[in-house]
Amino acid sequence: MLTYKIRVKGIVQGVGFRPFVFNLASKYSINGWVNNDEKGVNILAFSSKENIENFIKELKENPPPLSKIDSIDIEELNSTKIYTKFEIKKSETNNNKSTIISPDMAICQDCIDDINDESNFRANYALTNCTNCGPRYSIIKTVPYDRCNTSMAEFILCETCKKEYEDPTNRRYHAQPVACEKCGPQVKLYDKNNEKILSSFKAIKEVATLINSGKIVAIKGLGGFHLVCDATNEEVVNILRQRKNRPTKPFAVMFKSIVQIKENTSLTKKEEELLTSKEKPIVLVRKKDKSSLSNSVAPNINRLGCFLPYTPLHHLLFRFLDNPIVATSANLKDEPIIRFKDEVLEKLGNVIDFVLDFNRDIVNACDDSVVQVVNDEISKLRNARGYAPTSLKLEKKVSKKILALGANQKSTIALAFEDNLILSPHIGDLNSIESMEYFTRTIETFKNFYDFEPDLIVCDKHPNYESTKWAKSLNKELIFIQHHYAHILSTMAEYKLKEKVLGFAFDGTGYGDDGNIWGGEVFICNNKTYERAYHLKYFKLLGGEKAVKEPRRVALSLLFDTFTLEEVLSLDNSIVKQFSEQEIKMFHMVWLKGLNTPLTSSMGRLFDAIASLANLVHFQSFEGETGLAIEQNYDETIVESFDFEIIEKQIDLSLMIKQIVQENDIKVICSKFLNTLVKIILTISKNHENLPLLFSGGVFQNKSLLEQLSKALNHKQIKYYYSKEIPLNDGGISVGQIYHSL
Repeated sequence: MLTYKIRVKGIVQGVGFRPFVFNLASKYSINGWVNNDEKGVNILAFSSKENIENFIKELKENPPPLSKIDSIDIEELNSTKIYTKFEIKKSETNNNKSTIISPDMAICQDCIDDINDESNFRANYALTNCTNCGPRYSIIKTVPYDRCNTSMAEFILCETCKKEYEDPTNRRYHAQPVACEKCGPQVKLYDKNNEKILSSFKAIKEVATLINSGKIVAIKGLGGFHLVCDATNEEVVNILRQRKNRPTKPFAVMFKSIVQIKENTSLTKKEEELLTSKEKPIVLVRKKDKSSLSNSVAPNINRLGCFLPYTPLHHLLFRFLDNPIVATSANLKDEPIIRFKDEVLEKLGNVIDFVLDFNRDIVNACDDSVVQVVNDEISKLRNARGYAPTSLKLEKKVSKKILALGANQKSTIALAFEDNLILSPHIGDLNSIESMEYFTRTIETFKNFYDFEPDLIVCDKHPNYESTKWAKSLNKELIFIQHHYAHILSTMAEYKLKEKVLGFAFDGTGYGDDGNIWGGEVFICNNKTYERAYHLKYFKLLGGEKAVKEPRRVALSLLFDTFTLEEVLSLDNSIVKQFSEQEIKMFHMVWLKGLNTPLTSSMGRLFDAIASLANLVHFQSFEGETGLAIEQNYDETIVESFDFEIIEKQIDLSLMIKQIVQENDIKVICSKFLNTLVKIILTISKNHENLPLLFSGGVFQNKSLLEQLSKALNHKQIKYYYSKEIPLNDGGISVGQIYHSL
């Protein structure tokens, strides 16, 4: 008989790991114990060598579905103690916290069966969960993940729930949010005057009636509130748009079932797999030409963000709904998702008609994840519920505790301590006091999780980023990382790359080393140094920030770069018709004198210009609108590209602009433009055949561009990388900042 100490690290708390170990020990006749501490799970196994080997093999190969094992350390003990049973011991506590927090997960099928079974005491209970599903990150205050450290601490278990909670053979053993109608949080329906109308299952049934009758209801989810209405009702969808001042930005739609999604969209096998996964993200898919949905759900584009019910409350609601529902985050522009009923009523009282709430507090807000499928693999656009916090294992322990603050848009933070790199869920754009409060609150949350006090803070070089200003206010060692280099580094981190790469960082905006606005950058770099090898030739943004909202201004600026004023005025192009002759002359004077016309090499702004020149988008109402418009007009049968030049390492597209103004076919313009970008990348790569290629930045979220680029590189057998688990957009910047600092 041998005695082994086994230490398991990773996402191993709050996922049913200890009862799994308990039952596995019973299966292989192992005595001893299992417990939690701040670093993970500890097991003492006393049995024959064969039994222990079989036990460890199954531990590695078939762990609980929500767990993620980063490491298993096995040590044989020289012990004479004999163990006569296997038990689950109480959690140990010390001051060295490093266990990984599990993301929130969608309700599992077993719990769906429970709420649908009228003979089960949890029938119709809207907050049912077990160790395989339900809230984690959104309810936890600190580790270890015990009920007393969550927003469930105030709810005392009834005898029936307690029996399940204390039974290691039950799937609700130490499921911290476990409760029922008798002892748990309650669902309540309120009108916009904060008057309670109904409670429990009756409240959910009434909400369905309200939605069916054309009302807008704020409904509490796992990590915040959704604004919900009937997605087939044109009138109410437009009312929601007007009240929320959201002219064209697409709404996400929650469907009753995968069958209903297939009736309205064209799904690939991989998209279906993601939609039905345990994470239940929003997945961007292609709309069918004929759909039951309101045209105003996602106007002017052929893609739709779809997702399935992921809480028991959603499942109960859909018992009484036949139509899909708009389910968009409840927040004001540039503010985070709202967690509390009273804040919904205060800030969105003019938007909603009713609020469906429950009294289990959301400690940590967490938005819905948004993903798409590129090359038959996941590509994350917003890394949040289901996936985040995201943990990456480092190759060695860090000597300093590092906090990275990310970018100003699509903000995330990242931490490095011991051999862990943790990426927070999506925070959002730091353009308001509320979003900065959320940003600093998230930092405090993660510091509290891990008793983490950074030795080093890493932030963006941009002096006006709110996160950079915040970092400068602290008395800490600071490192500033250039924005686009951080993009490249984030992808290097995902693949643990340290060798030199040819990195293409294409995005909308980033502060350059020369003080200009970069965004069409090609670096030769490794994880420590970079050289700006090529970039998009600078052009001027007419009116600075205003040009971001008005693609027509960017297009006009590129025309001024390419033609004389007289030639511009004589062009028979839709962009010229966007302005009066007097306006064009005025803008030309502004352009000549460089008045409020910052220089940029931004690929994102180039997309804006092309969308305007193609007469698709002249005024942009949401970020990425021009990219979506170009993407949906891409035609794979068009294989030609426009002309370009690379002069003194600058990518000059004036030949392309001349050709575009002579072309009237929108599909030809969009297709040849994306093909041109592929050709530019291939041309540059020929000069550096010894280097693997790496792509990062928000522009590479363009599905058509990335798939055509991948196809061309695969054909030429050129090695390349782009992020899949970490967002390609600014949501991955904090990971890149950490990677440089290791």
